[in-house]
Amino acid sequence: MTWPRPVPLIGDRTSAAERASAPDAWAFSPDVREGLYGVLSARRDVRRYRPDDVPAEVLERVLTAGHQAPSVGHSQPWRFLVVRDPALREQAALMADQERLAQAAQLEPGAARRLLDLQLEGIREAPLGVVVCCDRRVPAAGVLGRATFPDADLWSCACAIQNLWLAARAEGLGMGWVTLFTPSSLGALLDLPEGVVTLGWLCLGWPDERPPSPGLERAGWSVRRPLGEVVMTDRWTESESPVSHLRAPAPEAVVAARDAADELLTPPGSLGVLDRAVDRLVALGHADLTGGTLVLAGGTHPVSALGVSAFPDSVTADVLSAARVGTALGTVAAATAGLSFVVIDGGSSTGDLLHTDALELARVTELMEQGRAIGAGIDGLVALGEVGIGNTTVAAALAALLLRLPAADVVGLGSGADTAMLGRKREVVAGALDRVGDVTDPVRALACLGGPEVALLTGVALGAASVGSAVVLDGLLTSVAALVAVLLEPGVAAHLVAGQRSRERAHPLVLGRLGLEPLLDLRIRAGEGAGACFASGMLLAALRVRRDTARTG
Repeated sequence: MTWPRPVPLIGDRTSAAERASAPDAWAFSPDVREGLYGVLSARRDVRRYRPDDVPAEVLERVLTAGHQAPSVGHSQPWRFLVVRDPALREQAALMADQERLAQAAQLEPGAARRLLDLQLEGIREAPLGVVVCCDRRVPAAGVLGRATFPDADLWSCACAIQNLWLAARAEGLGMGWVTLFTPSSLGALLDLPEGVVTLGWLCLGWPDERPPSPGLERAGWSVRRPLGEVVMTDRWTESESPVSHLRAPAPEAVVAARDAADELLTPPGSLGVLDRAVDRLVALGHADLTGGTLVLAGGTHPVSALGVSAFPDSVTADVLSAARVGTALGTVAAATAGLSFVVIDGGSSTGDLLHTDALELARVTELMEQGRAIGAGIDGLVALGEVGIGNTTVAAALAALLLRLPAADVVGLGSGADTAMLGRKREVVAGALDRVGDVTDPVRALACLGGPEVALLTGVALGAASVGSAVVLDGLLTSVAALVAVLLEPGVAAHLVAGQRSRERAHPLVLGRLGLEPLLDLRIRAGEGAGACFASGMLLAALRVRRDTARTG
């Protein structure tokens, strides 16, 4: 005999059986989850603000979000001190200015100048300051969880700051976290009692900038590390992250490029994405650039024998032959854009990816060094192009390995393919990923799943960046080669321009990892660097427009 389960009138009304039958039933709907992840990825540290006031109801919602943060022992140690007084804000800004100068004085002159060129706070501009304080007057032993981790109250306040930041972003507000004070000085300014400490000053207001990605990342100073480098299992494991030997443009060069564009007799950013790409070229020292070179690399791939391409291998040799005399589509596009061209045949891979590695490590190194020498010897823009039947499968497999994605997320149709061929490509890529397992070294990844043209173009990108040249990417394979280069030398990122977004499924994912927005989106399927050439022609024309357009006083 059984009886109905007593269901509480308050609290959790579910039973263990219900929870066991649907362990994921507590999840929000896909739309809500997508919105949350969108806010997380779009959060930025904002430095520039409009003076417009923040409505009281909006501020209350943001502060409520901060107050809903998790806290150790449910202690809620945070206190939100909202600062509107212009005199107080000016005093805080003066303290930040003083600290900025003091920090710059401790650096070598070049680094000091770069620091002083950066806008590190918006205390004077933002209509509101929110100082998050932590009330530490309750003894640690008196709060559940703090006896073992005494600073957990500070961590709780940091969680509150994150909640404030995310809520502000969702409301369209900008927020910036300023710590250019000694805690005691800021505490004295705000009359904080003994035992109450500040975690810094939050600037809050409507942003006067809307950065699509972190500023330092877009400028090429840093790259977000892959998730796999920061996640460990069971015990601490550590591998050395690459340290770039390349110098990205100094902040003064980046700011100077933007300032020069502001002098034009046209609204700022009038050329849209093209303006940002031109800013990058000018920051690299290429304001007077008038030409460049298409580097077209070819390779043959045994993987094509697995039924992943609609064309025979002989097409690779035919296109390379036509390219050498300047009549292939890519080299004609190069000439039309005012570029010269270099054609390199990397030969054939030795493995088909699914059963064996594509190349020996020694061969990968040899091809990269060959490409590096070519890239370092080119003046002007360096546009990348490729030729190789079956190399969309190669590029998709390598992208999946580097981005830690499944085959279904990266495999696209390729030129001339049908649904059945798409299925075979997915099977080959999935099998290849299973075979190689968790490879983290970029050069080893090239050997496992790359190809000769990928290794060559990786070297070209490294060599071109080493001499300060700008590199214009074409489709998926050239972008994957650039990603390998960035993983080896993070400073390469500052030299890259995405010429186009191709039809390949993985291409937007790779461009996103590189922090690049493409100049063209024409669904080009030709390869051979045609899209990179068209984009290079646009860049050269835009540089001339910027040189010749009237200036303002």
